[in-house]
Amino acid sequence: MERQSAPLLLERPKEREGQVQRLASEVWEESMKLWEVVGPAVFMRLVLYSLNIISQSFAGHLGDAELAAFSIASTVISGFNLGFLLGMASALETLCGQAYGAKQYAMLGVYMQRSWLVLLAFAALLSPTYIFSGQLLSALGQPADLARDAGAVSACLLPLHFMYAILLPLNKFLQCQRKNAVTAVTTAVAFPVHAAVTWLLVSYFGLGVIGAAIALNFSWALVVALQLAYAVGGGCPETWGGFSSLAFVDIWGFVKLSSASGVMLCLESWYYRVLIFVTGYMKNAELAVDALSICLSLNGLEMMIPLGFLAGTGVRVANELGAGNGHRARFATMVSTATSFLISIFFCLVALGLHGRLALIFSSSKAVIDAVDDMSVLLALTILLNGVQPVLSGVAVGSGWQALVAYVNIGSYYLIGVPLGALLGWTFRLGVHGIWAGMIGGTTVQTLILAYMTIRCDWDQEALKASNRMGLMGSSE
Repeated sequence: MERQSAPLLLERPKEREGQVQRLASEVWEESMKLWEVVGPAVFMRLVLYSLNIISQSFAGHLGDAELAAFSIASTVISGFNLGFLLGMASALETLCGQAYGAKQYAMLGVYMQRSWLVLLAFAALLSPTYIFSGQLLSALGQPADLARDAGAVSACLLPLHFMYAILLPLNKFLQCQRKNAVTAVTTAVAFPVHAAVTWLLVSYFGLGVIGAAIALNFSWALVVALQLAYAVGGGCPETWGGFSSLAFVDIWGFVKLSSASGVMLCLESWYYRVLIFVTGYMKNAELAVDALSICLSLNGLEMMIPLGFLAGTGVRVANELGAGNGHRARFATMVSTATSFLISIFFCLVALGLHGRLALIFSSSKAVIDAVDDMSVLLALTILLNGVQPVLSGVAVGSGWQALVAYVNIGSYYLIGVPLGALLGWTFRLGVHGIWAGMIGGTTVQTLILAYMTIRCDWDQEALKASNRMGLMGSSE
């Protein structure tokens, strides 16, 4: 008996070894597909965010008041609107990604035109928030000087607002068909141009913080022009068939999906921007806003990596669901989450190791640098959560769960996180640290709920829903 069983015992390790090798091969293959989108997406987001960092750095070295004014204008006013428009554009990611997976290539160009119409209309509706931002900030109790200066910068950033509405659909359109090198190259071209133009306007011509805002408009306009020229100038022959009246068909249905997407992602985008706004009410508000805006700028810079994974996960999940491969969508989710979390651990340790030294990029004020140093642990915790939460949001985008996740975000962020932050900040007198800690609690709750939804998801059913959605869209055209 022992002689007969021995070969079987030897076969089992070989069998396990073969399974491990197959799994490793599948992980490697999926990682390559994922990074094909994530790599250029991360690069593009890092460069675009760095444009703001450059302008903010020039403003910060002009003085603490200039830094606070530019931070309020670019992070709160412009950031609030960008969050909503970015969310609305994610509807295009769902539809284009699933259409590409279903090989309905001609629909990508129609969807992009539909998205332009919707986003430009909403951009026009939101434009008074730039024009009257000074009065709005003053009415909400912000210090008069800070409200006036931030309002002037915000008014100069109005052209940037409309560029968001054009560029965001372009990015989704190109990413969903894996033309990711185009987005990376165009932003790479804009980066040195932005640095040069910002120096000319701020330092050489002495236009100060207004010059930093004008330079930001110019650089984003350059990126828009380059990507638009590629998309409509012959670079996408399968997916761009020219401007079409089909863009106006079923536009209300597109508005509903875009609005749900806008609410979902803007609630996430606005969440930590609320922290800067609330900090303006605290004692020594200028110092607190300066220190916190630096921390959130550093967090935002690192956040471009998880946002790249959000884009990559959304595209991969949408492509596989559109092709009817529910199990591949699930596997893509697992690989993306694990990869993003490992990267976030590394940057969490970097934030803890460098402490306040990173603040030297933005300010030479010892008081500001020390204040940033005090917040380094909270910054590290936020970075750690960044490794999971955006990827799960990418799953929601790829699957079309935006409306459901919007409710999750409202509950987690604004019914738990903000009240908890207010309780710790004012009732327990922990100040900015308490507000931020409470909001981290809200993010943790949201991440746990999204993780539960993802684990419990019936991926075969989601693939069927995507197939039905593409069938309905195709028949309506």
